[in-house]
Amino acid sequence: MTTEEKINKLRDTLREHNYSYYVLDSPTISDFEFDQLLRELQQLEAENPEYFSPNSPTQRVGGAVTKNFETVKHTYRMYSLDNSYSKEDLEDWEKRIEKLVDGPVEYTCELKYDGASISLTYQDGVFVRAVTRGDGVAGDDVTANVRTIRSVPLQIKGNYPGLFEIRGEIVLPYEGFAQMNAQRVADGEEPYRNPRNTASGSLKLQDSAEVAKRPLECLLYSLKGEQLPVTTQYESLQRAHQWGFKVPDVYQLAKNIDEVLAFISHWDIHRHELPYETDGVVVKVNSLQQQEELGYTAKAPRWAMAYKFKAEQASTVLHSITYQVGRTGAITPVANLEPVSLAGTVVKRASLHNADQIAKLDIREGDTVFVEKGGEIIPKITGVDFTQRAPSSTPTEYVALCPECSTPLVRAEGEAQHYCPNAGGCPPQIIGRIQHYISRKAMDIEGLGGETVALLVNNGLINNYADLYELTVEQVIPLERMAKKSAENLIAGIEASKKISFERVLFALGIRYVGETVAKKLARRFKTIDALMNASEEALVAVDEIGTRIAESVVFFFSEEKNRKTIQRLADYGVQMEISAERMAAQSDILLGKTFVVSGVFQLSRNDLKKCIEDNGGKVAGSISGKTDFLIAGENMGPSKKTKAEGLGVPIISEGEFLQMIS
Repeated sequence: MTTEEKINKLRDTLREHNYSYYVLDSPTISDFEFDQLLRELQQLEAENPEYFSPNSPTQRVGGAVTKNFETVKHTYRMYSLDNSYSKEDLEDWEKRIEKLVDGPVEYTCELKYDGASISLTYQDGVFVRAVTRGDGVAGDDVTANVRTIRSVPLQIKGNYPGLFEIRGEIVLPYEGFAQMNAQRVADGEEPYRNPRNTASGSLKLQDSAEVAKRPLECLLYSLKGEQLPVTTQYESLQRAHQWGFKVPDVYQLAKNIDEVLAFISHWDIHRHELPYETDGVVVKVNSLQQQEELGYTAKAPRWAMAYKFKAEQASTVLHSITYQVGRTGAITPVANLEPVSLAGTVVKRASLHNADQIAKLDIREGDTVFVEKGGEIIPKITGVDFTQRAPSSTPTEYVALCPECSTPLVRAEGEAQHYCPNAGGCPPQIIGRIQHYISRKAMDIEGLGGETVALLVNNGLINNYADLYELTVEQVIPLERMAKKSAENLIAGIEASKKISFERVLFALGIRYVGETVAKKLARRFKTIDALMNASEEALVAVDEIGTRIAESVVFFFSEEKNRKTIQRLADYGVQMEISAERMAAQSDILLGKTFVVSGVFQLSRNDLKKCIEDNGGKVAGSISGKTDFLIAGENMGPSKKTKAEGLGVPIISEGEFLQMIS
């Protein structure tokens, strides 16, 4: 046997033992025997560096140091999930699904593990990259750290796709968390608060050798890729397990919502018997074809729902109520609490939402209040213990003046929140608008963070986002913690932002109610900032999914002279104020005013087909109605959609006929 063959044989043997121990929880040899084999391999690799492999079992110990984690755009967006808290929520969700897809619907029920979301990429069976969820569009490359997690296979086995992603949660089991804290206490250090935050923080440690010391595990549950060899979510879990991934063994196929509720009821009681933190159940439509047909909203898949277990509650004293000012001028009252432990974290503050909420619950300073985590994430006050209220207590008077600039607050008819109208002179609003402008989903200016924006504003260097483009290295260097290289990177990042596309510029402007999706629709319809600035409310409302409230907000924003001057300055500096010629060439108004429903399997991916419709001015609807202009029918289209289309006289066309229509 050659040296190379011996090395490869040792690697295969160690991979099998690693799989048995960390994935199957069924060790086949002792720890001592495993360590002996590992040392033998380490020695052979050290003596024969030409046979080095980054996916060798010896590389699990870490050692790579990452100063800055590279931002990576996800090939497939990592969406969040819509939440439900009751039987009625799930039943309403089921009714919506049944209206949008044909045939019977089955569901896969999986426990919702509370960890740090991760996306792993495998090519030709080899682990190549790990990326955090980030904002769902892009995340941080943490490959070196994830490589140290023993339950992540560095090389998979079986009949797998050439290229695919698999997603899951990095978790810290209770037992490992307890051992870590016992060691920290013994060393005289503060114990960690909870497993979830500790797992998440571990992924961003700079030294992967430190990560290797932590008993992290990776639970995987979702495949992403083209032409995957599975047709259902249930099958994908089974297949991932066969390939060597640690797939949680608690999952179940349900034929209806009653069976889903039985699964939820069981695990709401027995979840505390599990070795990991879990805060609910994720329910998914089982058929991947039906998932594709249901599609996504702007934030979440329509085919999945997270059922959250009842939140943990505690009582504590409300010491004071303070008021925060957002970038739009909205005032948010905040309860400052006597610190209380809740669901593994210490809660010191909670949002009170608005004046109506304070009045409804009759919340007063000095009260003993009930606090819970909505979905076990965001603390909120749910009530007051009136038996503990002091006789001298007086009702809360909502603040009348802006806490930052003393301007009288206003509350528009029909609005829940009070606002500070001093947009141009209120520091938090000025800072907030610029912070929004530079954010990742907007202009994504490298080298410029929220704290630096505050420093620039507070030092009088900028007063709005157009001022950024006049900054010089010499002006920035004197700022706190700003070295020459940092200053040069900041100015370079501002210069690079001039290439950001028009729809993201439009989102960055911070027009009220204009989020990412609305910005894309407005950019696609009007194509230039001049056309949008001169658009009437009627023209805006005519755009798909643009309502009166958004239209009024857009018209108001552009009616203000200061905003028009700022936009002119941005244009003069070279910021993109129209859709690029390349994008313009790929779009048309051929389908303007036409509504399409897409059903079945096609040569193009469903997303590409929908993009073709939208790029040519059309609208994609989820279900057939009297307003539908065309049903694009693919293979395996459900009979009920065909019957409904024929009954309403909706033309049914093929994929080829549609492509001919836009050619």
